[in-house]
Amino acid sequence: MDETEDVPKDFIKLKSAKLSVDEVSELVVSPYCGAVSLFIGTTRNNFEGKKVIHLEYEAYTSMAETEIKKICRDVRQKWPSVKHIAVYHRLGVVPITEASVIIAVSSPHRAESLEAVMYCINTLKASVPIWKKEIYEDEYSWKENKECFWANSEK
Repeated sequence: MDETEDVPKDFIKLKSAKLSVDEVSELVVSPYCGAVSLFIGTTRNNFEGKKVIHLEYEAYTSMAETEIKKICRDVRQKWPSVKHIAVYHRLGVVPITEASVIIAVSSPHRAESLEAVMYCINTLKASVPIWKKEIYEDEYSWKENKECFWANSEK
C-alpha cells in the first residue's frame, strides 16, 4: 500500500445512539502506525455522595463540530506524525457505564498518540459547547466543566 492511499483523516460525530469503542478505534487503524490510543469517558453511578441515575448531554451541534475540527487541526500542528483522529460524543441520555465520549488517535509511536488523546479530551471539555446534566435520584444538576473558558471568565 502506498502511503498516499492512507491520507490523514478526522472522524467527528455527535450522535444519540450508543457509542462503540470497536467502531471508533477501527476508524483510526493504519498500517503505518504502531499506536492507537483511546480515551473513553463513561457515566459513573455517583457524584459527591449522590447516586447518579444517568447523564443527559445537549450540544450546539454545528459549533461543537467546528470546535472539534479546530482541535484536530491543533493536534496535527503539535504532533505532525499523528495519522487519524476520531472524536465521537454521545448526546441525549447516557446510562451508567456507557460511553459519553470516545477519542481515538493513531500515530507511528505511542508518545504522540497518548499526548494527542489527552490534549483532545482536555481541550474538548474546555472549549466545545456540549453541556452535561446529571440526573440523581431526587434532583438534577447541570454540570460546569472546570476547564471551560467561558464559565471561568464570568467569575
